[in-house]
Parts: sequence; C-alpha cells; structure tokens
Amino acid sequence: MAIQSALQCDIREPYSTIDTKCAILNSIWGTKLVPQQFSKDVSLGNSYLRYYSEQCINALHSNGINDIVSTHADIVGIIERLREPDLTRESLKDHLRERFPNLPPDNFEALICETIDLAVRLWLMIDVGELFHGFVPGQKSLSWERGVLKDLLVNYFSPPITMLMRVVRVKLDRIFTARNLERIAGLQIIWTSNILDHLRLMVDDTRIAIYHHASCLEHHKNNPLFPQGFIDETIRTLSLLFPEYDKKSWKWFKAQRNKYGLDEKASTSGHLTTEERQIENFVFWHDRLGILKQVFDEAELSTIAQWWRDRRRRVQWYTFWVAAMVLALTIFFGMIQCIEGAFQVYKAYYPSLYTACFYAIALTLIKRGKRTTSDFPIICKG
Repeated sequence: MAIQSALQCDIREPYSTIDTKCAILNSIWGTKLVPQQFSKDVSLGNSYLRYYSEQCINALHSNGINDIVSTHADIVGIIERLREPDLTRESLKDHLRERFPNLPPDNFEALICETIDLAVRLWLMIDVGELFHGFVPGQKSLSWERGVLKDLLVNYFSPPITMLMRVVRVKLDRIFTARNLERIAGLQIIWTSNILDHLRLMVDDTRIAIYHHASCLEHHKNNPLFPQGFIDETIRTLSLLFPEYDKKSWKWFKAQRNKYGLDEKASTSGHLTTEERQIENFVFWHDRLGILKQVFDEAELSTIAQWWRDRRRRVQWYTFWVAAMVLALTIFFGMIQCIEGAFQVYKAYYPSLYTACFYAIALTLIKRGKRTTSDFPIICKG
C-alpha cells in the first residue's frame, strides 16, 4: 500500500494497521520502514505511536478540529509545511485559512492555532500551546505566537553566555544513574514525552522527569530547528542515566519499560567514559544536571535499604556496616547471656519434675544405705 493511501485512515480509529503505522513513522521521521520489519519487531516505534495516538485523541475533544485534521495525511501535510526553514506561524495560518474557508467563524482562529500546535507536538514531541485536554500538572510548555519556530527553539534551549564562560570540574560518578536516583536518593521517576521537562525536578525535589524517546531523538539529529549539538547532548544524558553495559541498570530499565511502555532504545544509547561524564561537557543540560547531582549527593537516607545501597563513599560505607555488625553481634550475644542467666535462676527456684524425682530417689537410696552421698556429688554440693 502506498504511503499516501495508508495515511488516509481516520485519526479517530483507535487501532491503526501496520501499513498505517509504517506510513506515519516514514512520513514524520523520514525513515524507510517496511511492514515486514514490524512483523519481526512488534515494539518498533510503539512508544512514539502511543504518544501520537494520545495527542490526536486529546485534540479531537475540541469541537471542529476534525474539520481540519480528519486523517493522518492532514497532519503529515501540516508537518511538511513546518519543515520549511523560514516558515512563520502567520504564513502557516494564512495557508490554513485559504484551505479551509468554511470553518465556523466563532472559533476559526482557535481551531487553526490548535491544529498548528498539534502538528508541532507530533513532530518534535515538544508541548507547544495550551493543552485543553490531557494536561499534566507541572508540565512545561512553549507559546509559539508568531515568527519562525526555529527562533523559538533556539532561544529556549541555547545556554546563556555566562554559562559558556563558566568552568566547573564536577564529575558525574558511575553510580549517578536513573536506577540509583530512585533507590538511593528516593526520587520518583516521572517518564515524560515532553522534552521540555527532561531532567526537571518537580514537587519539592521529590520527582525527576526523564524524557525516554531515544528513537525520536535519533531521527532529529539533523533537524536544523534545534540548536547545533542539542540532540546529541540529550542522547548523552540518556547514556549517563542508563549506561548500556550496566547489567543492574539494564534489568531495572527493562522492568520499567514493560510497566510503562518506554522506548527500549533509551537503554541502548551507549555509555560514557570518565572524561565524558564531566559536567562541563554538558552545555544545554548543564544546570539541570548540576541541580540533580546536588540533590543526589545531599539526599538523606531514611531506610536501612537506602543505607545498604548507598556506595557513594565506600570507606564510610564499610566503616558504618562493620560498626553496625559489631554492634549487632554484641547485642545478640548479650541477649543470649541474659536469657541463659534468667533460665538458670528460674531453674534454681522452680526445678523441673525430672529434677525433683531425681532428688527424691537419690535421698531414698542414701537413707537405705544402698548409696552414699559421694555417689551424688551434686546433692552434696547443694
């Protein structure tokens, strides 16, 4: 089935065919997938396609937007216009006005704006505009009201000049992984599909948002809308949080992936060397990584499990657990001695039936002259 015919499916249909899924990914990501690849790997593009479906369903709650985007081809057509380097929001709105002149005049402008914002979200996975449905509390969004989309993204993601002049030698240790952020620092991982929230601490520094769509990042490496180096650095943050050759991190992420439907490529983005883990190598995510590292280092351990898992300072860890073991053994053997002493005192005041019978038989034998006290030294001692 040709791409255009596969894209003619209604976006209100909850389940798309393999041909439609393939056509969506090829049109938006610029890939050359064929349906046979989906037969070999059923998870191919699943995390993105799930996001795509959720965004379409949320957008369709707005009355009238289905008059503009009723099929996947309509969405792809707007995204193709967005790829034009000098396209302004005003010119795109004019294009949609000419294409759909019969829209209701009372909400004409709102529908066009919602349609443009939906196309940007589906293309770049960046929350743009107001989300009237499916809004997540605390989630960041950009407002694109006029001008070129590239200018908006460059202004938002580019680091300040003062940060570029800053030289701070901070090493992000090997244990600085997403798994340990949860196990040691006690942070709750919030898996986000909005790149604006990546590495952002929320709810009084008790939750950390992580953007996991590595597949989408790979397909935007050459996208000129993002600042140069931004996509590569974002992928390196995933390599930092999910080191590919760390078996424990891989096993932990696999459980998270199965539970939340994450992009499995997030855990196969490679690993960083000691030099690459220096924080000055991160320009775009420098500040958020610095704040996250501070929260990780200053995390107060509240459970025995966290004390056991915390290997950030190995000398202190060994010292603490050796002292804890000595204390535990001292208490254990002290308890044994106390119990043994109490038992002996109890037996002295309350002899058992066996002991009483033994004493009675022994005294009877002594009185009859059949035995002497030397045969029962314990009685003599008593």
